[in-house]
Amino acid sequence: MDELIIEGGYPLRGTLTPSGNKNAALPALAACLLTDEPVILHNVPDIRDVHTMVELLANIGVQVERLDTHTWRLHAWEVQLTPFARETFRKIRGSILLAGPLLARLGWVEMPPPGGDVIGRRRVDTHFLAFQELGAQVEVDGQFRLSARELRGADILLDEASVTGTENAIMAAVLAKGTTIIRNAASEPHVQDLCHMLNALGARIEGIGSNVLTIHGVERLRGGEFTISPDHIEVGSYIALAAMTRGEIRIQNAAPHHLRMIRHVFSRLGVEVLVDGEDVIVPAEQRLQVQPDIGGAIPTIADAPWPAFPADLMSVTIVLATQVEGTVLFHEKMFESRLYFVDRLIALGARIVLCDPHRCLVQGPSPLQGDILVSPDIRAGMALVGAALCARGESIIRNVEQIDRGYERVEEKLRSLGARIQRIRRCDPL
Repeated sequence: MDELIIEGGYPLRGTLTPSGNKNAALPALAACLLTDEPVILHNVPDIRDVHTMVELLANIGVQVERLDTHTWRLHAWEVQLTPFARETFRKIRGSILLAGPLLARLGWVEMPPPGGDVIGRRRVDTHFLAFQELGAQVEVDGQFRLSARELRGADILLDEASVTGTENAIMAAVLAKGTTIIRNAASEPHVQDLCHMLNALGARIEGIGSNVLTIHGVERLRGGEFTISPDHIEVGSYIALAAMTRGEIRIQNAAPHHLRMIRHVFSRLGVEVLVDGEDVIVPAEQRLQVQPDIGGAIPTIADAPWPAFPADLMSVTIVLATQVEGTVLFHEKMFESRLYFVDRLIALGARIVLCDPHRCLVQGPSPLQGDILVSPDIRAGMALVGAALCARGESIIRNVEQIDRGYERVEEKLRSLGARIQRIRRCDPL
């Protein structure tokens, strides 16, 4: 098992290039099942979740070739739906994204429930309700069984703006007969990436970036190439880490148009983020101070579906708030277990009151002291790395495999910015 050893107290300084969007890469890989021609994907992040998805695709007959570190060629000439290895399937939440394209391609699919981060109940009902609207039959008895003689376009109102539910509905609908309208659709940058990729392969999707998508079904998709967008969650994470360590960094090719709400929320904590073309800059010597609401009220930072503040940045923003002067309330609306990692921050010296599973009150700034920490999930893991970078003394981050699922070469990128960080491998005791 790998561990990160971090010596805190050193500001981050330098230039960074973000990886491709993890949450765009997984549906893009799954979408390669929709055509029997080769698809080349560029700027794919070199992370554990991608490797797991590629393994799942290879196991059902997809020809997979890695052209370089961030480029994959996939050719689903023949697809043979053999039983998925339950252990592999449950490594990632994104495995559920195979349902839509396999249903469209083969007319049936059987799979175990997906896995992923343990951050609360993560329902899949939205996926199956959408499939049923398109004409599929759904059975659930420990396994998910979907079948359809023919998928037909429908006017679908999603019961929640689920990202993966929207993506599955899109992938099932592109080859369905007739026109599909998806209302209350998720519109995150990664959903937009999937739509743009499918259109490049011959799909006809309108309304991209809005919460109403119109999909005109086509008989087949062709092959092609697509480049994954920069990961706005990784960009936001490094902005927070630079600010909390009082550093100064430039993030190249950061897609600033995806960062408007992120920049707005960070500004409420006194963090200024400058835009220079496609780059963003976190200046040095910022006065980190909570900006109160009108009348001096304690402000609230809450997450919500796009274009609101992303849930995946709540954890690292809470750590940032521990280094900011003032008091702020965080309201995690989407996942009832995501805030439980704050007990680790409290042990480091942070002044945080966990009000309930969805809300915590942070008062800063708090000096933090290094300690041994265990990463509970991808985003909390990166947040704990940030806490260790701020803390006095040495910290050890265990269960680094969680961080590796979503952040590429985290220790290499941080070292390039001046962090005192190293990865070591511990042998498991017999």
